[in-house]
Amino acid sequence: MKTLLVSAAFAAAILAPAAASAQAVPTAVVAVVDLDRVTSECNACKTAAATLRSQATAFESRRDSLASSLQTEQKSIQTSIDALKGKEPDAALQARVKAFQSKAQQDEQDLATQQKQIQANQAYIQKQISDKLAPIYQQVMQRRGANLLMEVGATLATAQSVDVSNDVLNALNAALPTLSTTAPAAQRPQGR
Repeated sequence: MKTLLVSAAFAAAILAPAAASAQAVPTAVVAVVDLDRVTSECNACKTAAATLRSQATAFESRRDSLASSLQTEQKSIQTSIDALKGKEPDAALQARVKAFQSKAQQDEQDLATQQKQIQANQAYIQKQISDKLAPIYQQVMQRRGANLLMEVGATLATAQSVDVSNDVLNALNAALPTLSTTAPAAQRPQGR
């Protein structure tokens, strides 16, 4: 029985400092930020989003124009092949078919390159925003006395008093007056 009491006293002595150190953790002071709102409402972000939409629209127009052109050529070639009624096409028609296939392949590669460029531009814009946001988070947390910042989408409910979205948005507008909407050459896709 005596060894049991000694063991219990020893365990209590070991656990007491651990319990005391666990109590040294400060109380969490939480703030939340609506990143979707911040990144859609910041001035430079709106301008960059409009530029990306313009690039996407130009891509779609070019894709549709090329498809229409290819479709017209394909119908013309098919009409010529149908007129042969199973006979072998002559050298001129074979050359047209080969040129059509080559053009279709080149158009596909050009469109893929353009699409990759738009994606690289979008990633570059996001990187510029996130690079500016990291120090802003720390500044806002310090100013508001918070030691934990969460994205509002990761919470179930919050009080308006812990929402620092306006602070982050204002700081981002000040820190990021413009965004480059074209990825640097090192990030651009290589053409063939």
